[in-house]
Amino acid sequence: MKKTWQYFEEDESKSKEFSKKYSISEKLATMLINRGCNTEEKIEKFLNPTRKDFYDPYLLKDMEKAVERIIKAIKNKEKTIIYGDYDADGITSITVLKKFLNQRGLNVDYHIPNRLEEGYGLNKQAIEKIAQDGYTLMITVDCGISGINDVDYANSLKIETIITDHHETLPELPNAVAVVNPKRKDSNYPFRGLAGVGVVFKLIQAISIKLELDEKEYLKFLDLVCIGTISDIVPLIDENRVISKLGLLLVERTKNIGLRELIKASGFTKIDSNTISFGIAPRINACGRMGVQEEALRLFITEDLNEASKITKKLNEFNKLRQDTEKEILKEALDKLKDEEDNNCIILAGEHWHHGVIGIVASKITETYYKPSLLLCLEGDLAKGSGRSIKGFDLHEALYNCNECLEKYGGHAMAVGLSLKRSKFEEFKNKMEDYAKKFNIKDIPCIIYIDEEITYKDLNKEFINEIKLLEPYGEANKIPIFIYKNLKIDSIRTLTDGKHLKLTLKDENKIINAIGFNMGILAENYLIGDKIDIIGMLEENEYNGNYNIQINLVDIRKSYT
Repeated sequence: MKKTWQYFEEDESKSKEFSKKYSISEKLATMLINRGCNTEEKIEKFLNPTRKDFYDPYLLKDMEKAVERIIKAIKNKEKTIIYGDYDADGITSITVLKKFLNQRGLNVDYHIPNRLEEGYGLNKQAIEKIAQDGYTLMITVDCGISGINDVDYANSLKIETIITDHHETLPELPNAVAVVNPKRKDSNYPFRGLAGVGVVFKLIQAISIKLELDEKEYLKFLDLVCIGTISDIVPLIDENRVISKLGLLLVERTKNIGLRELIKASGFTKIDSNTISFGIAPRINACGRMGVQEEALRLFITEDLNEASKITKKLNEFNKLRQDTEKEILKEALDKLKDEEDNNCIILAGEHWHHGVIGIVASKITETYYKPSLLLCLEGDLAKGSGRSIKGFDLHEALYNCNECLEKYGGHAMAVGLSLKRSKFEEFKNKMEDYAKKFNIKDIPCIIYIDEEITYKDLNKEFINEIKLLEPYGEANKIPIFIYKNLKIDSIRTLTDGKHLKLTLKDENKIINAIGFNMGILAENYLIGDKIDIIGMLEENEYNGNYNIQINLVDIRKSYT
């Protein structure tokens, strides 16, 4: 993997201007500019988002049609079902819409496809059962945009469909009553990056406006909307930042019993984006991955503390099982990969790999080799799987160009799901490799963007607290990465059987602690006394009353100055 250190373009005069106006350091002003906050309006919205910063939901195409149809269902007490995805985004989407509509007097039901048996998205068997049960309105959340044939089938069974989704659209849209998706090609909505639950939030906001409800009737769901948004790794900028920043305040004092129990079980004491990304989301997602998707939904819907506690315990067990399964598949995948490391696109298949887990394994392989990867599990005549990509290679577009080999696919540029006949696997693999060659993937560098250069005088609590104004962190608003130059290695060793790297570094007579997770292999390249430059993130360590700042390494190289 080629790693390239790259500075953001710097506008020193603007940094000074914003520093003075907002009483912040020039370094923080520069970091804000690095994140696209290059006007006073953008900085104000980034630092101090309010409910007034939400866009008009009726700017979304078909929103008016969706609202009118749902209000008609409410008035007529129509038999309505929500069809949602099995991940954290989908589960929170179903919860929010179900609770909101229940409170409007419409007792809606839901269907979550079983990941292991039904796969992602709409399917005809589920729609047939929905018709048999007498439902006449189906609202999709976090799915449905690629279900053109499925919506036609629903229409033939006298089921009207409202699509709410955020995934990439195909050239043709489903023939639904309404298709609400900020990624529609004809969309004029100011922000394309909403999660599925973000689209649901806009829907309940629009219904509230139409019914002249108090703002609190939709704002009170921001805790769950925040959970789904951060979990789905969408860009935490613009309207998603408003959702996550305001939502985290509600998460801290959430009235949702299940969410409170889940936070407690995660072991995190501070409520921030890390708590959601690494504590809450994996436990919710583990349910869908292991084929018990309804447990997570039951957790968020229950009003019984005892039941919430029992379900939370189950979620912990599912998450542990998911972790063990993931390790097994990763080991097998790495063994298969030995013969294919030179390929532009890594495509692997294994007998009875758990396709609820292979997406995580694909992520790890992509991260390690910096190449797009697709992992498929072979079961009977079918191969089902997930893929992850790198910046500069649109995986959804790649599948579109190989779609004659596929049974079904969906997703977006960086992550996809797909299924194909086992007999088509080699043909698909060759076509994907041929397509990937055109992009010279081997030459695409892993670019690490550096926010600012720091020195020892920046390693203090005041600077750390100032940086926290940038939280919550996530996609498109990464935790700041700093460069610290010309440090002398004072000590160097590995931890956890050579897996991690531990360093103490000297800046004249000052000692700086640094740790590099999964960087232990680099220990053999450096000696005590070597001068190095490092890039990394600043972290606080507080133990037994002692406070220090540690640098979490992203990369290191020998100094040339």
